[in-house]
Amino acid sequence: MAQYFKRHIDAYLEEWKDSSNRKPLLVRGARQVGKSSAIRHLGEHFKYFVEINLERQKNIKPLFGENLDVKKLCSQLSAIYNTPIIPGETLLFIDEIQESQRAISSLRYFYEDYPELHVTAAGSLLEFTLNELPSFGVGRIRSMYMYPFSFDEFLEAQGLGLQTDYKQNETDCEHPLPAPLHEEMISQLRSYYLVGGMPEAVRIWVETADYNKCFVVHNDILDTYQDDFKKYKTRISPLLLSQTLKSVALQAGQKFVYAQVSDGIDGTAVKEALSLLSLAGLVTPVTHTAANGIPLGAEINEKFRKFLFLDVGLMQSLLGIQPMDILITNETDFVNKGGMSEVFAGLELMKYASYLKKADLYYWQRTERNAQAEVDYVISRKGKIYPIEVKANNSGSMQSMYKFMELKGSDYGIRTSLEPFSSYEKVKVVPLYALSNKVLQE
Repeated sequence: MAQYFKRHIDAYLEEWKDSSNRKPLLVRGARQVGKSSAIRHLGEHFKYFVEINLERQKNIKPLFGENLDVKKLCSQLSAIYNTPIIPGETLLFIDEIQESQRAISSLRYFYEDYPELHVTAAGSLLEFTLNELPSFGVGRIRSMYMYPFSFDEFLEAQGLGLQTDYKQNETDCEHPLPAPLHEEMISQLRSYYLVGGMPEAVRIWVETADYNKCFVVHNDILDTYQDDFKKYKTRISPLLLSQTLKSVALQAGQKFVYAQVSDGIDGTAVKEALSLLSLAGLVTPVTHTAANGIPLGAEINEKFRKFLFLDVGLMQSLLGIQPMDILITNETDFVNKGGMSEVFAGLELMKYASYLKKADLYYWQRTERNAQAEVDYVISRKGKIYPIEVKANNSGSMQSMYKFMELKGSDYGIRTSLEPFSSYEKVKVVPLYALSNKVLQE
């Protein structure tokens, strides 16, 4: 069995396990981000573990029939798998649950009729099935959202937990990292940009430290996603989905322009393709907000959207960027290459948000004619709104950030780059490698 690398979601899963107000748990996210592995790891905390895979074990699906009695179902499963299913001692895991709408619907009956049993589920392309069941279990099912490895998880997978803890807990804008550790974090960030956070790529990197082998893993995963396009329940062609996904990578850090996807393609079709890719978890929208108050989603303009690719490593491979392209560039070129750092920053913000709801990301720009001001991300913390700009170096006036703070009354702005922690003129400088630090989470 492959080595399991600690994930931040593990703590939330254990909290769910111990909760007295527990509901059946649905772990959601794109294919191959580690959902099943995390649940299997949770299963090690139980005396018994029963895993059903409805894609591979199709003969199990008929058990989730009409007039379902979940206690009778568990007796049947216990006999089939020759494993006791006992409340408090057994974790029941239904994988690839999207293969059966009845199985998804059964989760509510576990809540109502067998709440003392620990029940979990996951699946690939699950969101498409859930989209057809808009009220599948409101109030009766708990969802958790999972993403590829964050940068901190990447460090911890390499045995750098002490460095991660120090970075998180001992540093802020008044107390930067010691110079040698700062340089080490920059080096690790370069590696992360190439390896990314897909669990299989991280495992290969930890075992071999070979970027080219990670590149092979990326291409295998991308092929899997391409194959999935044929399963999307839509009239959108797999070719258009593929073109749209690549265009998201090519337009990283920019307002998405439908016309750049392909000549002669109708914008409505591209919009539908983006919606499907978002459902699959392969892209995440960053939506324009007027940012006049909380919640930020109250004043959005969906005509102005950027999109983030699922993973920076996959994105590099899809674009055909070779490891040496990153490794031999200077720091300024490295951090700014193809909008990669803006994508990285957005993904990090998403990964450190609550696991209990899908993260929403926003940016701001002045929409008046000839107005140029734009802020990469806007976040809210404790009822206040803050701008975040991703920068390459000390150059640049940050006029957009100051204009935003003037218009919106923000206490301070946040600049993230390869610079060490520092602060000046109402701006907190937070290194890209420290986006998990409490300065951004409070």
